[in-house]
Amino acid sequence: MHSSANNQSTLNYIQQTAKKFLDRETAGGLLLIVATIVALIIGNSQWANNYHHFLMDEILIKFSEYFSFGLTIEEWINDGLMAVFFLVAGMELKREIMVGELSSFRKASMPIMAALGGMIVPAVIFASFNAGTETASGWGIPMATDIAYSLGIIGLLGKRIPAQLKVFLVALAIADDLGAILVIAIFYSNEISWLYLGSGAAVFIILLLINRKGVKGLHWYVLGGIVLWYYFLNSGVHPTIAGVLFAITIPVKPKLDSKLLKDRTDKNLAELEKTDIETRDPMQDIRQRNILKSMKKDAQNSRPPLLKLENSLINFNAFFILPIFAIANAGVRLDVSLLEVASTSLGLGILLGLAIGKVLGISIFAFIGEKMGIAELHTSLRWQHIIGIGLIAGIGFTMSLFITNLAFGDPGLEKISKISILLASLIAALGGIATLLLTKPKENSE
Repeated sequence: MHSSANNQSTLNYIQQTAKKFLDRETAGGLLLIVATIVALIIGNSQWANNYHHFLMDEILIKFSEYFSFGLTIEEWINDGLMAVFFLVAGMELKREIMVGELSSFRKASMPIMAALGGMIVPAVIFASFNAGTETASGWGIPMATDIAYSLGIIGLLGKRIPAQLKVFLVALAIADDLGAILVIAIFYSNEISWLYLGSGAAVFIILLLINRKGVKGLHWYVLGGIVLWYYFLNSGVHPTIAGVLFAITIPVKPKLDSKLLKDRTDKNLAELEKTDIETRDPMQDIRQRNILKSMKKDAQNSRPPLLKLENSLINFNAFFILPIFAIANAGVRLDVSLLEVASTSLGLGILLGLAIGKVLGISIFAFIGEKMGIAELHTSLRWQHIIGIGLIAGIGFTMSLFITNLAFGDPGLEKISKISILLASLIAALGGIATLLLTKPKENSE
């Protein structure tokens, strides 16, 4: 009985982690919208030059006379804080693969098919306009979906959409994140320093080995993760990939499994019953305090380290990292007309890729998956829901801006790209909201 209760407690903790992720991502998405507006206001105000100069200021970390390194504020945000963002994304992906919407072929097939289409079609559309030009390297820009922004928009619709649609969006966006991670690692790396990359690989292997040996203390992994990030920062492979690799090494199994927790709990309860619990409370009885302290420690040790770290970073990720990233990267000067943006191959490729390619790819590939019998539409959803969510997934924002920074070194191209991303994301959001509001709920759905 105790074992069943302990298993249920672990399951509840996993479910609470997933729910907390959804709630925080939705609220964080709304804050991200505000941060974007703030960035655009500053970027087009009299303080614009100060804003850009501030981002170029260097912060130097000096450990000794022989070891120091510095990055600009913009680099600390894009290479440092975003590594934590990718760490959280990696942990979400790992959780979903083990116990969530990607934990079985039946559950994962529909969002994976949709995500695959949502990456391939936008990239093909972009390439059709930009192949053989100086902007061809931006093909990864329209492939991305901003999960925080998308969930923030979905959150505005409240109960007018099926709960399962939000779950589908999360699974789709996480599968999309995996694709984006692979694209960044393979196609957007600089000249490789094999010394640093080899050192980073060695740290990664060491972290895997200590996990294998049963080490559960998160402080060891955090220290190793920082070293891993430093080596990747200097390797030529983008340092955010270190965040994903770090997530892979974090233990899933807790220090105390359910059976051991049950045995220790039974023992502690028996010891507690031997004390004078009828007339004395823990404030008066040091023995009771020690037993309760032991029980609290056991409860903490029964929680998977992966979920503990993910829970500790969810708020920081949603309410600090993403808004700061938006403020640092979305403050583009809007001194280019929309017609000028849309008349360039770069702008047109991004606009059509995100606003049209996403919904086409997601809808068509999901439909093909169902017709082939390898994917199944949830009973509470209509195909209009998939079209609506496909439009919402066209909000590329964070990941699209991030890939823009990797793809182009020309400020002019970056400006066109960022304006196109903002415009496409706005079109996709409005189109998605309209489609979902006009879609009637499915009757007799489970």
